[in-house]
Amino acid sequence: MSSPNISRRGLLQLFGAAPMLPLTASMVGTGTLLSACGSTDSVAATAAFKDVSFSHMAAPALASAADMATTKVGSTMTVNYVDGTKKDFALAYQPFFTTGDMVSDGNGGTVLAGGYVDIYNQPIMDTTGTGASRQFFSDAPDGTSLLTVANAKVAGVKGNTVFAVVQFEYTTWAKDGTTGMYGKLPSPIAVLTLDQDSSTGKLSLVKYHNIDTSNVHGLWITCGASISPWGTHLSSEEYEPNAVAVAAGTDAQFKAFSKNLYGSETAANPYHYGHMPEVTVNADGTATIKKHYCMGRISHELVQVMPDNRTVLMGDDATNSGYFVFVADKEKDLSAGTLYVAKVGTGYSLDPAAAAAPMTWIKLGSATSAEIHRLASTLTSTQIMDVKTADPSDATYTKINANGKTEWVKLVAGMEKAAAFLETHRYASLVGASMGFSKMEGTTVNIKDKVAYSALQNCVTSMVTGNALNTVGNGIGIPAALNAGAVMALSLKGGIKDTAGANIVSEWMPADIKTLITGKDITADALGNTADPEKIANPDNLKFSEKMRTLFIGEDSGQHVNNFLWAYNVDTKALSRIMSIPAGGESTGLHAVDELNGWTYIMSNFQHAGDWGGIHSTTLRTTLDPLLKANYKDKFGAAVGYLTASPSQMKLS
Repeated sequence: MSSPNISRRGLLQLFGAAPMLPLTASMVGTGTLLSACGSTDSVAATAAFKDVSFSHMAAPALASAADMATTKVGSTMTVNYVDGTKKDFALAYQPFFTTGDMVSDGNGGTVLAGGYVDIYNQPIMDTTGTGASRQFFSDAPDGTSLLTVANAKVAGVKGNTVFAVVQFEYTTWAKDGTTGMYGKLPSPIAVLTLDQDSSTGKLSLVKYHNIDTSNVHGLWITCGASISPWGTHLSSEEYEPNAVAVAAGTDAQFKAFSKNLYGSETAANPYHYGHMPEVTVNADGTATIKKHYCMGRISHELVQVMPDNRTVLMGDDATNSGYFVFVADKEKDLSAGTLYVAKVGTGYSLDPAAAAAPMTWIKLGSATSAEIHRLASTLTSTQIMDVKTADPSDATYTKINANGKTEWVKLVAGMEKAAAFLETHRYASLVGASMGFSKMEGTTVNIKDKVAYSALQNCVTSMVTGNALNTVGNGIGIPAALNAGAVMALSLKGGIKDTAGANIVSEWMPADIKTLITGKDITADALGNTADPEKIANPDNLKFSEKMRTLFIGEDSGQHVNNFLWAYNVDTKALSRIMSIPAGGESTGLHAVDELNGWTYIMSNFQHAGDWGGIHSTTLRTTLDPLLKANYKDKFGAAVGYLTASPSQMKLS
């Protein structure tokens, strides 16, 4: 995800299941392959399943401009068997809808897909420009979860009832095309009821339901998401509002957010945002939502719950970000627990061949969601800590780097808990954590190998030795920036103590960190790419498939003219580009589902097609802009869909 100053949060969420994806989960395990879906032909295959591979598609070129202006899939998925035989399936992309479409509300009416509503669930209208006003809708769908609910029953479903929870991060522009809207509207979140064809796995949209978020004060910039082991949608609120700036009346973005949400520039409380929302879907396709205020108020990108149902590794999409882990008191209950932040030891490197650097863990505090919510609702920033933006020449203040700025802070006596959970970035810096990463994005886990993966969209500023934002001695100091970013691997272990010597009750704590794979900065090529197009650039969304042994990587890149979705096999080390996003857009909402009623799905979306940057030449913009406008509602819309297999989909005998 890009920083709010750059406005890019590309919304390419391939969020749809891959009903046409050639595997069923049973087949991926040990089954036999029988036939391809969408076809009546039977293909016998008695050999046991071995593995899956993806072919590497070519990046689209300006000679095929239409391919650059849409979701282009040119990869083949190959299912390999132990006897040496194989079956190939050409992948394709199938959208459920484009935001701005009117879709079924399940009650005989329609609803605007990605539409914005206020705290009273009334449409927020865009009155800019000429012509009639219209309801704002998002061009940035993001985090998506595909799931089932016991005894689900929704009118109109003929096959299996499945659900997708989809959140919409922001909208880029008002309809006048010049008024920027990033972070000025409360993020919508919706439940899609999907009809899963029991014989083919195909998914069809039956009902779109907006979730009422008024009980959690609305949602703020929802980006990546994950599904919990117990079947709930774990959302996010990134770039937590700066409560100090809000109190000073200098945060115009938050004023606009409050005005659109509540009708007043001063009604919203910054401490109510920057937390981790959890959505529980009901059997009828509606849902309830709650926020967990005890997991740290950071730039939540997404969280990954480990198999113990208690340990949560969290992405922190900020400059001067850190690794945070929350360990819940009880399984499947994130409403109370202990928050930790990492300190990185010597040896941190972006060289994949280098040894791992050790990680130790500082306990920030233990709390319940209810008590932190009470503090959030009653305290102001000055009651927690005093923050100066210039050196006060006072030894009672500590110089820190937090959220991409140098500050001098002094904690108010007795406010350690409030600071730990409401001013988490500043407090973590104050207690000596390694708050030096830049734009830490998605996280995911490889359960078999006990390895977590974490995306660094770029490795710049706060990570670079000698930079003003780099904190000397915090364990993070690379000799030069790597703009194209990297994916890190963190080994997970038990028996770890915190820095005070107390046991951490988890078998899934990150013990060390090393680089898995990197991008490569280059001098701009003929198309304009400033990162090698045959390697990843600016990784954002990450999801790991246990059965396919594949790490899926979605880009949020200002260095690739088209952003890509990649498949990286952690055993063979093969990196394959499987999808290209419309030029100027971002790949988001990635979700890999190994089994859902026997079918395997890869989900993803995209955001802000045609959001031009410096790498997009005038010739390229002139050529592609009309195509993008025609494809995506004058660039105000974005697709929500899924990867399928063409011409057929696999199913079991």
